[in-house]
Amino acid sequence: MKKIPLIICFISFLNCAAQDHFSGINTSNRVSILNVGINPAELSNLTSKYEANLFSISINASNNKIGFIDIVNGNNIENKILKGNDPINMRLDSEIYGPGFGIKMNKWAFGFSTKAYAKLNMVDFDPNLGNAINRSLNNLSLGSTIIKNNYNQRLNGTSWGEIGFSMARNLFENEKHKFNAGATLKLLFPGSYTNFGLDQFQGTINVIGYEAYLNNTNAKLNIAYSENLNGNFKDYTKSMFGQMNGVAADFGLNYQLKDKDGYKIKTGISIKNIGGLTFNNSGNSSTNYSLKIQSTPAHPNGLAMSQFQNNTDIIGIEAILQNNGYLTKTESNTIIKVKLPTTFTFYADLKVNSKFFLTLYTQQKLGNDAADNQITTQNIVSVIPRFTLKNFEIYSPWSSNEISGTTGGFGLRIYGLYFGSSSIVTALVNDTKQADLYLGYTFGLK
Repeated sequence: MKKIPLIICFISFLNCAAQDHFSGINTSNRVSILNVGINPAELSNLTSKYEANLFSISINASNNKIGFIDIVNGNNIENKILKGNDPINMRLDSEIYGPGFGIKMNKWAFGFSTKAYAKLNMVDFDPNLGNAINRSLNNLSLGSTIIKNNYNQRLNGTSWGEIGFSMARNLFENEKHKFNAGATLKLLFPGSYTNFGLDQFQGTINVIGYEAYLNNTNAKLNIAYSENLNGNFKDYTKSMFGQMNGVAADFGLNYQLKDKDGYKIKTGISIKNIGGLTFNNSGNSSTNYSLKIQSTPAHPNGLAMSQFQNNTDIIGIEAILQNNGYLTKTESNTIIKVKLPTTFTFYADLKVNSKFFLTLYTQQKLGNDAADNQITTQNIVSVIPRFTLKNFEIYSPWSSNEISGTTGGFGLRIYGLYFGSSSIVTALVNDTKQADLYLGYTFGLK
């Protein structure tokens, strides 16, 4: 079966593998380095004087089209993804913590963390365009299809490393109240980057004989890739991080209404990932084009889609369009500047009794996912009931995610070992559109 170039290659890769990492454990009242990841002010609330993180890994895959059962069965996935008129959105995210450490010293607290990120995203891909190309390449019945949209369709992959230095201070504390503030400075190590953005696309797909043609087409096109990728999405994780070339910062505040055994309620707000990455190698490429395909004497029917059948990377597609004279360069650069997914975070943890807590958590993005230089994220609202003892904790995060909808999960902590999933419950009882898993180990020393 012939396949849509690049698009189906991308979809197939996602199926082999979002964005609510470590849900439940990172808002635990047993405060560790993971809590600092969502709010640096939590450093002043570390459960032990010394807290160490050995490792943590979280993988999250989500979409708005197909369910977990569809992915497991693997039947007609392409057709199910391309069904309907709603734009296709898919996210594959992995977040890996390396060694990290925190220490409290009187009213001050300090810490450092190491992380690696890999993100692969499909943003607002038009299923009508994909379905028309898919049917035409497979010689299925199709006459003429007109495609027109007013948004930016993106395929984007990014990987990078990070070293964070955090500092927090207890601003005020008495028998009833406690206020903390904190900040994290992040040194960023860009790894790999690829972007294919097709903005304001309009055109016609015609099937003439056994060939499909794209004609009467106009769009803005961005093609960008770091030199270690050469436009191949499937290899975007082969270089997780390179030399330092970027900085970012997190800022947070934290408040506790205290009781004799800790707190009655704890709230926090933070703004995370203010900053970005710079890919600055001579082999990088970031080019904006004006795409225009019209009938010519040499090509009276427009662009023959069969030319793309053996090309599953950006460079091959770019070369075909250039060689046929369909691209007009408007801007080009070897320096690629990419914005991190800046978010606003709020949470409130309520003690119902000495062993039962209820947490409300929300993450709201501040960037525009349609921008070609923006790493994407999701808006999330979660409610997390939790039963906790000193060395044991069980919790169940329930979330409303921008991409995958409603998910319910389960997590467990035994001493410093924790593992869980924010979608395992809905995967078992319903056909959820998200699959994720996390695992890690942290410990504290008095």
